[in-house]
Amino acid sequence: MSVLAGIGMTSARTRARMIERLREKGIRDERVLAAIAAVPRHVFVEEALASRAYEDTALPLGFAQTISQPFIVARMIELLRAGRELGRTLEIGAGCGYQAAVLAQLAGEVHAIERIEPLLARARRNLEIIGETRVHLLHGDGQFGLPAAAPFDTIIVAAAAARVPPALLQQLACGGRMVLPVGTGDQYLSLIEHRAEGYVETRLDAVRFVPLLTGVE
Repeated sequence: MSVLAGIGMTSARTRARMIERLREKGIRDERVLAAIAAVPRHVFVEEALASRAYEDTALPLGFAQTISQPFIVARMIELLRAGRELGRTLEIGAGCGYQAAVLAQLAGEVHAIERIEPLLARARRNLEIIGETRVHLLHGDGQFGLPAAAPFDTIIVAAAAARVPPALLQQLACGGRMVLPVGTGDQYLSLIEHRAEGYVETRLDAVRFVPLLTGVE
C-alpha cells in the first residue's frame, strides 16, 4: 500500500469517527452529516495540525482566526436547513474555505466573503485542491453583505457581531433564515427568520467566536 493510500484510509476512518461524535452530540440531519463527511477537513488546516483535523475543536489559522469546530458548523447548518433547501447562500467569514465547502454540498449557490486577503487566497487554494467549484469567493467587508447577489435564502456568519448587521437583514429573502453569533462578551447563536410579518429572532446556544471586524486587510 502506498503512503498516500494509507493517509486516505486513515482520513476516512477519522472522518467516520467525527460523524459519530456529532450524532452523539445531537446532530440529527443526515444530509448535514453527509455534507461534513464529504469534505476532507485536513486539507483546510495547517499542515502541522493535520493530525488534529477531525477532532471536535476549533483550530488556529493564523491572522487571529480559527477554523470552527465541526459541531458548531453542523449545528449552524442544521438550524438553517430545518427541513428546507438552503438555496442561494451567503457566508460571512470564509476563513480557510472549510464551511463554504460544506455548504456547497447542500446549497445551489454559495457566495463567501472574507476580509483578510491572504486568508482568502488560502481558501481559494484549498477549494481548488478538493475540486470544489461551486463556491464564489470575494474579498470584502462582510458586514455589508453582497447586494449584487441578494436576496439570499440563507445567510451564515462565522464571526460574532455586537448586533445583527442591518445590511444582512435587508438581504435576507422573505422565507429565508440567517444564523450568526451575537455579543461582545457573552455570545449566543441567533437564528433569524424573515417571515411575511417581519423578522423573528430566536436566541440559542452560548458560543465563542472571533469578533466580526470592519474593513479589509
